[in-house]
Amino acid sequence: MIRLSLVVGFTVCLFAPGAIAQEKDKPTRIGIIGLDTSHVVAFTQLLNNPNAKGDLAGFRVVAAFPGGSPDVVASHTRIEGFTKTLREQYKVEIVSSIDELLKQVDAVLLESVDGRPHLKQALPVFKAGKRMFIDKPFSGSLADAIQIAALSKEHKSPCFSSSSLRYYPGVRATLSNPKVGKVIGCTTWGPCSLEEHHPDLFWYGIHGVETLFTVMGTGCESVSRVHTKGTDVAVGTWKDGRVGTFRGIRDGSAGYGLLAFGEKGIDQPPMQGGFEPLVVEICKFFRTGIAPVSLEETVELMAFMEAADESKRLGGGPVKIAAVMEKARKELASRGGK
Repeated sequence: MIRLSLVVGFTVCLFAPGAIAQEKDKPTRIGIIGLDTSHVVAFTQLLNNPNAKGDLAGFRVVAAFPGGSPDVVASHTRIEGFTKTLREQYKVEIVSSIDELLKQVDAVLLESVDGRPHLKQALPVFKAGKRMFIDKPFSGSLADAIQIAALSKEHKSPCFSSSSLRYYPGVRATLSNPKVGKVIGCTTWGPCSLEEHHPDLFWYGIHGVETLFTVMGTGCESVSRVHTKGTDVAVGTWKDGRVGTFRGIRDGSAGYGLLAFGEKGIDQPPMQGGFEPLVVEICKFFRTGIAPVSLEETVELMAFMEAADESKRLGGGPVKIAAVMEKARKELASRGGK
C-alpha cells in the first residue's frame, strides 16, 4: 500500500480507483440503501460502535435511504421497524433519495432485501465513484448480475458481494486444513425458502451456494437439479472433474453445513459465526478498493443457481453454465444492456 501525505493528518490511497480520502479523527461516512433486512441493524451496530478497534475503527453509518418493495412480504413488513431503529437508536439520517444519500457519504452498503432493484440502485453509486458492498441476493436475475459487474468495470467503481458464511471461522479453517489437503469435492446444505419474484436458489439458497464456491472455487461447467416440495439438490461438475453439491432444505432441520472431501481427509467444520468477520472484510475493502471476492466468482455462482433453475425446467437434466450465460447476455442485448 502506497500513501502520499498531502497536508498534516490527511492522506489518500493511490493504489485503487475511487480512493477514499480520510481525514484524521474523522470516520469514513457510510450510507445504506435499503432498510428492509436485519443486516442493516447488525452492520450499523458494529460500524457505529464508539469502542470499535482494529479494522472496524474509523467508520460510521451516517445516512440511509429506506427503499422497500411493496410486493415482497419480507420487505414491506419490516422496513418501518428497521428504519425507526436506525433513526432513533443510531442517529442515522433518513433521506428521501439515493442521490441525496450519495452527497453525504464516502461508501455504500446496498442492503435491499429484494435483488430486483439492485441494478437500478447500484447505477448512481457507480456513476458517483463510490465503493459499494452489495448484499444478498446480488441481483434478481443472472442478466442483471452480468450488467452490474460490467458497470462496476466501466465506471472504475469497485464493488463486491458475499454471504457472511464465507467468513465463518470453520469455513476458513477448512480451506487451509493440512489434514484435508487439496479439496476434490464438497457438499453444503442450508435453508432454501423460496420467494416468487426471484429464481428459486437466489432468495435463501444463495448462502449455501456461496459456501460451496468458497471451498470449490470457480470453474463449474454444468449443473443438474433434483426438486421436490421440501428439498432441492443441485449438483455441479467442475472443469477438472470435481463435483460439488448443494442441498437446499425446506422440510425438517435446516441448519447450515459443509462437508469437504480432500486428498488427505474429510472435514465437517462447525458452522458457527456472525456478521463481524464479513464487516471486517467490507471495511478493508472500503479502505483499499481491493475486493476480497471477485465479481467473476459472484457472477459464476449466480450462473450456477440460474442453471439449477433451468435444469428444473428441463426435468433435472444437466445444464451448461456457458449456455445460461449466453442466454443472459442475449437478454441484456435485447434491452440495450452490456
